[in-house]
Amino acid sequence: MDGLPTHRLIPDLVVLPGTREELVAVVRLLAALGVSFVPRGAGTGLSGGALAAEGSVLLVLTRLNRIVRIDRDSRLAVVEPGVVNAKLGAAARPAGLQYAPDPSSQSACTIGGNVAENAGGPHCLKYGVTANHILALEVLLADGSLVEIGSPSGESWGPDLVGVFVGSEGNFGIATRITVRLTPLPRAVRTLLADFTGLRTAGEAVSAIIATGIVPAALEMMDQSCINAVEDSVYAAGYPRDAAAVLLVEIDGRNSDAVVAETDVVTDLLRQSGARSVRSAATEAERERLWQGRKKAFGAMGRLSRDLVVQDAVVPRSVLPQVLETIAAIATHYGLVVSNVFHAGDGNLHPNISFDATDPVLKNKVEAASAEIMQACIAAGGTITGEHGVGIDKMRYMPLIFDAESLGAMQAVRRVFDPDERVNPGKVVPVHACREWTHARGDRVGSRGAAPRGEAA
Repeated sequence: MDGLPTHRLIPDLVVLPGTREELVAVVRLLAALGVSFVPRGAGTGLSGGALAAEGSVLLVLTRLNRIVRIDRDSRLAVVEPGVVNAKLGAAARPAGLQYAPDPSSQSACTIGGNVAENAGGPHCLKYGVTANHILALEVLLADGSLVEIGSPSGESWGPDLVGVFVGSEGNFGIATRITVRLTPLPRAVRTLLADFTGLRTAGEAVSAIIATGIVPAALEMMDQSCINAVEDSVYAAGYPRDAAAVLLVEIDGRNSDAVVAETDVVTDLLRQSGARSVRSAATEAERERLWQGRKKAFGAMGRLSRDLVVQDAVVPRSVLPQVLETIAAIATHYGLVVSNVFHAGDGNLHPNISFDATDPVLKNKVEAASAEIMQACIAAGGTITGEHGVGIDKMRYMPLIFDAESLGAMQAVRRVFDPDERVNPGKVVPVHACREWTHARGDRVGSRGAAPRGEAA
């Protein structure tokens, strides 16, 4: 299993190569045998995307964890896929640089997994997601061949193959060497904590901030259920327990005066929007404490139940208040505990459903509630994933936002990289849903194993 407890699969074999050469040799052997395989990083994924079923080999890449080099002058780093996100950031810091994407699991998740999922994080509001920070990739294809796409300068000729590969959820191949863009560390940072007596009011404050044209480095929201879980844990950050919601807002930049000016504007806006109080972190230690509470919130919610489903959908910021109220109504209808902690600045919701997966009745309620939450987000003009991917978990929702022709086109792109569909089979695209397009194209349905997976999807 990965970070999603509702899906469990057992592979035929697990292999942990220690070098790129070993990895290439294993993939070439699997190609000769016609065996499917699934690349896996740290297993922090939340969509079942790194699970390998019977008949597949699980290739765990965590031992390929070298930072090959950090180039201060060119502001880039070359890393292997098993490098942990936070360790890359720590290695870049002495050069005055940072790797900006910072998923909440950054103390464990790997850069290879971040590339596969196009991971985001709290600071993606200003700095962008993983795709905005990948310059070039060395990719190991299913047949065992190595190809290079992109360029260290970021200005490669031809189609944007790096943009196609990042976020492909392991369906195209394995990134064996990853060239990432590093950005200068900000010279000034201000971190604010605002608390509200209503979720709707907090949501409206988010829209008010963005409407000014100011783009905070981060703009995160937590509701009362999440706040209390954090405050009951070892990650307690001093969040007010009686608040219906808190907003964690960070302003940063290279110009200290500009950061102070923007912080003053945001502080006034938060108060005008109904914040009970607005507190500024006085020290770096206090700032780190506030962020630790946010980033460890998912772990803290382990206090609420033995299992947790972290959903992931995106909606327009303008409808955040209404969607949050709809999610609360769905939770009440099914008698479930749903806690919200999410990237409010870009409308990336993470409703967290606490439950006991050993109770089949409760598990069915969670599945039904998850589907209703996704449908509500789609109806509000949103989509089904912002950063956690489709994997196994969200394949059933793909036909709600893509027609058969679009799904078929996705499958056709995949076959350019992996003609036999042996890399991470049975994920992302529900093959049965795009058969109409496949028939129209005159292709052989079921070729390269597509039909059996479609029947099982």
